[in-house]
Amino acid sequence: MKLQRLQQDLTVCKVESLEDVDLSADLFFIGKTDEELSLVCETKDAPASTVEREDGWRGFRIAGTLDFSLIGILSRISTVLAENGIGIFAVSTFNTDYILVKEEDFEKAARALEGSGYVVD
Repeated sequence: MKLQRLQQDLTVCKVESLEDVDLSADLFFIGKTDEELSLVCETKDAPASTVEREDGWRGFRIAGTLDFSLIGILSRISTVLAENGIGIFAVSTFNTDYILVKEEDFEKAARALEGSGYVVD
């Protein structure tokens, strides 16, 4: 399986309102529940005002479009990273999954994944 490195620096944060989010940005993920409004975005696009904010994330995208019948892809990747002491923040879209790790673990994560048979570009 092929993973693509995302080149962007990423931020994970909570915001008060969608009005705080630049919906014209090239890359962002929004999650809304009855308890919070979360945003993952490029650090350069992060709102000035946030409830909570954590910078310093980098990401990998699983290349291609994943079929919904595929089972365990994210589980296998997260297991490899957990076995190497690397925490993750995962985001899924209709087409694929994204695995975010802290900047300081990014290269270690790439090596661990490559060592487990993944192709990391």
